[in-house]
Amino acid sequence: MAQTIRPVGSRSPTGRRATGSLFATDGRPHPVQDVLMVVTGVLGVLAFVTAMFHHLHLISSWAGLVGILTGVYGQYISKTTWERFGLIMGIGASAVGFYLGMAHGGLFGGVIT
Repeated sequence: MAQTIRPVGSRSPTGRRATGSLFATDGRPHPVQDVLMVVTGVLGVLAFVTAMFHHLHLISSWAGLVGILTGVYGQYISKTTWERFGLIMGIGASAVGFYLGMAHGGLFGGVIT
């Protein structure tokens, strides 16, 4: 079944008004899920970019680990497909950054001897 984005002010088949938000496709606001999605995305981008520099392994591994954990919790409480899509993209970027950070020295590499 195909889904479309309805214009603001139109009614859904259930009788609720559309919100106009790209993420709240069920017509209700989800501020906690949206914040978790943004945090996961930002941490994913940070982990992915810093993983390209081997001397920034502490940032990439910790940002990746926290991004994975926030993304998994966000997946657990997510309500719509758009939230899940954004969270999966953030989790993927966080995981790549985490794994490359672990390969370059890990969470405590060089700090604890």
